[in-house]
Order: sequence, then structure tokens, then C-alpha cells
Amino acid sequence: MRLVALIIGLAIAAWGGVIAYRAFFLEPATTIVITGESVREYPDMMRAGLGLLMLVGGACLAFFASRRRPM
Repeated sequence: MRLVALIIGLAIAAWGGVIAYRAFFLEPATTIVITGESVREYPDMMRAGLGLLMLVGGACLAFFASRRRPM
């Protein structure tokens, strides 16, 4: 059971990392702010935040599944 939890945790962490990476670097900007001096583009922060949350949650699941528990 711990092995299954470890694999699922790693898969969720990898999936979340891909979502966050794509939101920050590959997807087109969702918000463009035009000022008198410059034009700024911002990524989809909801998608990036959820990807980072999945990354951390999956890593925690994998970490705690891989630890031995004293009986």
C-alpha cells in the first residue's frame, strides 16, 4: 500500500510541476497591463497556483509514504 501511495504521490507532483511550468513559461499571457512606460504580461495565476499546490501535495504524499513508521 505504501508503494502505491508513493507512486501516486510522485505522479501528482510531476503533473503539478508540469501544469505550473506551462502556466509560467509556455502558455500565452492571460492579463496584459499597459502603462505609459511599458507593457506587462502576467501568467494565469490560478492555474500556476493550483499546479504548485499539486506539486507540494504530491511531494508530501510521496515523502510520508516512503518513511518507515515505528510500531
